[in-house]
Amino acid sequence: MAVKDYLRLEQLPSIWCPGCGHGIVTGAMVRALEQSDIPQDKVVAISGIGCSARSTHYMNVDTMHTTHGRALAFATGVKLARPELTVMVATGDGDASAIGGNHLIHAARRNIDLTVVCFNNSVYGMTSGQHSPLTPQGHYASTTPYGNLEQSFDLCKLVEAAGATYVARGTAYHAAQLVTLIKEGLSNRGFSFIEAISQCPTYYGRRNRMGNAVSMLNWQKENTVSAQRYAKDPDEHAQKILIGRLYQREAPEYTALYRDLAQQLRDRSESEQ
Repeated sequence: MAVKDYLRLEQLPSIWCPGCGHGIVTGAMVRALEQSDIPQDKVVAISGIGCSARSTHYMNVDTMHTTHGRALAFATGVKLARPELTVMVATGDGDASAIGGNHLIHAARRNIDLTVVCFNNSVYGMTSGQHSPLTPQGHYASTTPYGNLEQSFDLCKLVEAAGATYVARGTAYHAAQLVTLIKEGLSNRGFSFIEAISQCPTYYGRRNRMGNAVSMLNWQKENTVSAQRYAKDPDEHAQKILIGRLYQREAPEYTALYRDLAQQLRDRSESEQ
């Protein structure tokens, strides 16, 4: 199949602002599906609310556009009901880490087989640029006109600590790498989390004087380092953002454990009759 087969071409062009990185991230998701050779009728893509949530409108698979912060709750229900399906979640930095933060840590804790792509543009872009839990300290947003006083989350460290079995980070600039990371997440049997750093020139870039979309993409290039290079010389790259596969391990997957328990209970019931 061709990549375009995974897109709802009649819905294009997208509603995202010119220069937004979310189209690149969505493109990485559909390319990862195409390269993984997963049948379209075996995929469900679920999103919450925000700029990131529009991505599922352009994906030619079964999709759900759900309530703010609850994409992972809906995804958990789908995976429990239909464990044979590949379930992807498209979420934003606010959708995942603010109102949806509790769902995020518990989905990771359960190690349920979901592939979560977090579109991180460091701001609430859909609602005029309020700061999110991933807005860097000292940066500006409509709700932090004098600079953000709060420390930002490192969601990759958070989900690793909570129990995720695959954790990675990519950027819109490193588009080819992002496809690879999402493919690895799809092949992982457990909770996979890929943070995708995406530029928002309209609100975040403008307020923080980061220039246009090209300048913001170049910023991603200059301010990131691969996890492998960082490991060789942490001091040299101390101020840079780590990208690539950050963590992976094997652990029992929740829906498999759930099915095993259900079968044990059925067998016990039949033996007692």
